[in-house]
Amino acid sequence: MNHKHRAALHSLFAHPISANVDPKLVKTTLEELGAEISHGGHGRLTVSLNGLSHGFHDSQHSLSKDEVVAIRNFLTEAGVDPARDYPL
Repeated sequence: MNHKHRAALHSLFAHPISANVDPKLVKTTLEELGAEISHGGHGRLTVSLNGLSHGFHDSQHSLSKDEVVAIRNFLTEAGVDPARDYPL
């Protein structure tokens, strides 16, 4: 995982929650973590990681705080800990 992906992962877990997260970078970061991403209908993405699946809105603009929290919760449930696994 390169530095850009590590920084994007850490920005998802940052406090306070950032509302300026690039969705394209998050998507490539999820792929670097081993997630399988498929496009569902109606602007939805299905992300599968470590046996868990979740549907997300396929945003073209910065992610909202609610979307960041949803991705953060999904990654936590999937066992991803950026501080432990991917330190800066």
